[in-house]
Amino acid sequence: MGKITLPELGEGITKATVACWHVKTGDTVKKDDDLVELVTDKATFNVPADGDGTVKEIYVEEGKEADVGSVLAVIE
Repeated sequence: MGKITLPELGEGITKATVACWHVKTGDTVKKDDDLVELVTDKATFNVPADGDGTVKEIYVEEGKEADVGSVLAVIE
């Protein structure tokens, strides 16, 4: 599965804050499981897993801001 990156969330949105991780390192996830909740000044978004795997590392902690394209976590 690989790297989970901050997706493009809409026109003019260049960053988002990690509000809540729904998983932790070592958790097993299935395709379409919600991984993380992101908040911008306009909306709240959930990022789903794009396949089955295990969370190997989380790079952006809750409450921290990340740019579009930044690696949020790695799932293998």
